[in-house]
Amino acid sequence: MKQYSAKDIRNVVLTGHGDSGKTSLAEAMLFLAGATDRLGKVADGNTVCDFDPEEIKRKTSVSTAVAPLEWLNKKINVIDTPGLFDFAGGLCEGIRAAELAVIVVSGKTGASVGAEKGYKAAEKRGIPKYFFISRLDEENSDFFKSYQSLKDAFGVTVCPIIMPHVENGKIDCFVDLLKLKAYSCSGGKRHEVPMPDVDDRLSEMRDAIAEAVAQTSEELMEKYFSGEEFTSEELIAGVSSGVRNGEITPVLGGSASTLDGVGLLMDNIVSLAPSAEEAAGEMGETPSGDAVELKVNESEPTAAIVFKTVADPFVGKLSYFKVISGKMTPETQMVNSRTGATEKIGKLLTIRGKKQEDTPCVVAGDIGAVAKLTSANTGDTLAAVSRPVTLAGIDFPAPSLSKAVTPKAKGDEEKIAAGLARLKEEDPTIRVENNIETHQMILSGLGEQHLDVIVSKLKQKFGVDVELSAPKIAYRETIRKKVKVQGRHKKQSGGHGQFGDVWIEFEPCDGDDLVFEEKVFGGAVPKNFFPAVEKGLRDCVQAGVLAGYPMVGLKATLVDGSYHPVDSSEMSFKMAASLAYKAGIPQAGPVLLEPIGSLKVYVPEAKMGDIIGEVNKRRGRVLGMDAGPDGLQEVSAEVPVAEMADFTTYLRQVAHGRGHFTLTFERYEEAPPFVAQKVIEEAKKAE
Repeated sequence: MKQYSAKDIRNVVLTGHGDSGKTSLAEAMLFLAGATDRLGKVADGNTVCDFDPEEIKRKTSVSTAVAPLEWLNKKINVIDTPGLFDFAGGLCEGIRAAELAVIVVSGKTGASVGAEKGYKAAEKRGIPKYFFISRLDEENSDFFKSYQSLKDAFGVTVCPIIMPHVENGKIDCFVDLLKLKAYSCSGGKRHEVPMPDVDDRLSEMRDAIAEAVAQTSEELMEKYFSGEEFTSEELIAGVSSGVRNGEITPVLGGSASTLDGVGLLMDNIVSLAPSAEEAAGEMGETPSGDAVELKVNESEPTAAIVFKTVADPFVGKLSYFKVISGKMTPETQMVNSRTGATEKIGKLLTIRGKKQEDTPCVVAGDIGAVAKLTSANTGDTLAAVSRPVTLAGIDFPAPSLSKAVTPKAKGDEEKIAAGLARLKEEDPTIRVENNIETHQMILSGLGEQHLDVIVSKLKQKFGVDVELSAPKIAYRETIRKKVKVQGRHKKQSGGHGQFGDVWIEFEPCDGDDLVFEEKVFGGAVPKNFFPAVEKGLRDCVQAGVLAGYPMVGLKATLVDGSYHPVDSSEMSFKMAASLAYKAGIPQAGPVLLEPIGSLKVYVPEAKMGDIIGEVNKRRGRVLGMDAGPDGLQEVSAEVPVAEMADFTTYLRQVAHGRGHFTLTFERYEEAPPFVAQKVIEEAKKAE
């Protein structure tokens, strides 16, 4: 592929609900542009953008893919993102590298949750948006119903610019509502045809365009309300300006499988969407914290954002980047602004799906890839040594579903840890931690499918089989009563014996750590044995008497005892303290404590009743309700952590993907008797 300057580059992210047809649209665009010699199908597992073995097996996208094409002497970098919510990290990556979001909507369903998420992500990033209504060749698909649902969901700034004309249940041609021309697009070959008889529908659609254009300026608003009609030139200029400013979201339609309307979409991307030169510039930050403007200019110092990482056990790390300013060339030295480390740029690549092609340079506004960067991760800035700057990173959703990882074969723990570390580089929505209390490796992700893919990749890429299970809960134990007990250790086995005798008061107190005091009078226990008594108790509190969980909120006071001038030793008093603990704690009203989390759930108002009922069912306490971000409502509650293992799955089902939540540890509380009994029984079985 030849080199293009920023004014001739369009970076376009395809987003939308799962199964809306994003990957099929990307495939159609590539085929129509001559970038591929066959039209692949998702069902056949032979598309350019779904090339990962997991994507071929599941017949759906699980990661972001980049595929450049050439159209009308422009370069369009198509960024295909997953639509399943379990792989939402891909949308974050794709949006970060684009200047236009094409939100793909199925003609069968219209506005969807995935469309809402894509729209909000583009709004947050501040980039223009298109809607493309796909699958119009399929039964029960309706462009006009889908368009109306989009307008109802997103407002009057949603306006059609290309509409299909349907004859006998099939698309006969497409009408360009701005130029008032009709085109036949059979098999992707486009030619102008006479305008069909669509007067009523044409008038309705043109009115929708006029209403949207009127929103872009006060002058046009006045003209619209005065009843004057806009000229075609005013409509075209208004739509073009509105698209670039993000004030108008055009709607187009077509079918990827028949190629209908796909060429018109690419035409409009070239003519209406902003170029990388116009829109890819950003503000950066110097090491001293000063803001600096980065212009899309090849002559400026280089700055690039790493927006995606691929971990390969054989090739190594492959970093996808977008150059914001300057020009990336091989053998240059770049600085990783996050780590301060110097990176030497090796061979540069242009990526189309899984195919890699060497390129001599990657200019400002363009996308490329480089292998084997040592310190760069997704979201990092690579900057010229002469101008170290930091660009805005990428905000990824926090993982919400956790499972314990167990190797199927003994001795694979290190390989699992290494594999997960590599996959975490590839997917920042993964979290891996070792719980020192439960001695489990905990893997967290965005949902069940996400974790399932991680397990499959561990096997496929790193050759290790693992099983996932519910994580153990880190309970605690404490006491509710004060007791005074004796611990006496005496052993005679010839020669010096062992003798230690202590009286200890155990009582509840605040705090997680053991509080040890001594109130011994008259030297009943010599001072040099006090540390041994404390050490014996500290060893004991690691395991409570109910279910073996750590003891907290315990104060132990050494009040009396006796010793033998010959047989007493530190070990003897350590054993005596242990005996006192084992004798006294069961008498002191031991109870099990469970972790309580602070829960904040964000859902549409209509679903608040369901959430409140579910929180109560999970033994939670609702603390309040308030307005949340993005038009959602916030429900605050405190819930036992043990009851929240599958909450992310429940929330996704009840809110249809529109909700999210956070859960943070708050404190420990006494567990109800039926919960404590169950935990104690399970602990005894595990012994």
